[in-house]
Amino acid sequence: MPDIVNVRGLVKRYGATLALDHFVLRIARGEIFGLLGPNGCGKTTAINCMLQLLTYDRGSIELFGEPMTPTRYDLKARIGVVPQQVAVLDELTVRENVDAFCALYVADARTRRRLVDEALDFVGLTDHAKKRPRKLSGGLLRRLNIACGIAHRPELLFLDEPTVAVDPQSRNAILDGIRRLRDEGATVVYTSHYMEEVERICGRVMIMDAGRSVAEGTPDELKRLIDLGERIVVELDAPGEALLERVRGLRCVTRAVYADGELRLDCAPSAHALLDVFGVLEEAGAVPGRVWSEPPTLNDVFLELCGRELRD
Repeated sequence: MPDIVNVRGLVKRYGATLALDHFVLRIARGEIFGLLGPNGCGKTTAINCMLQLLTYDRGSIELFGEPMTPTRYDLKARIGVVPQQVAVLDELTVRENVDAFCALYVADARTRRRLVDEALDFVGLTDHAKKRPRKLSGGLLRRLNIACGIAHRPELLFLDEPTVAVDPQSRNAILDGIRRLRDEGATVVYTSHYMEEVERICGRVMIMDAGRSVAEGTPDELKRLIDLGERIVVELDAPGEALLERVRGLRCVTRAVYADGELRLDCAPSAHALLDVFGVLEEAGAVPGRVWSEPPTLNDVFLELCGRELRD
């Protein structure tokens, strides 16, 4: 079967600013695909071009194996969008909101009633169906936002930061729901700044910067791509600058920072990194407390590829 998303050579300019630089994206059916990047990297622009909400200067977009154009309403009816900003109507109840969004795609009232019931049950809002949005907590509002985007049973779903500012219980429920959508046949394009979420649910990931892809693959493939070693954390009384410099001078140590009673070391791949660090600490008479080692995370990969400096 053809890829459900096939974007080739997409170029988008805002005046002198190049927002998308020959951007390429392919997503297979049934994937949860993570689209990551720092603020201003082009993620939202790329999605809006795919949805034909923005014109673009060059390139082609195919969805469901067919050319996507502004008038392909048949293709748009197969797509769901859950924006980062909660987009519901305060004058309507929870149920009326979901029904209003579903009515954009489904005309038959009986069919729509069933779909709305299923969407409310899916996100756990059945008991809140008669409430107004202003009576809901932040987590419940996010779940209502999702219900409005999935009620018509889209085959392709774009989720933009769906767990921003929600509690851990709501976040867990939302992530489990996304995987259930995948299991029921949907393809999900997922954007987030929470890297642990992406590692948890996404089969493949693209990291964007400056309007183009800088890396793509499974989370494990991305970790191997930049050859990160382990992170060693040592609980330690203030080591002093002389000891810090000796630790930083170890061949295996690429970065050493001391803060809040912890010495945090980023180490290049090495079979002896922990032994080398302990050797320096022992020579200096430093007595460590707890010590643990962490494998590289997707967040480490992101910072390595996109830099650590703040963005506007």
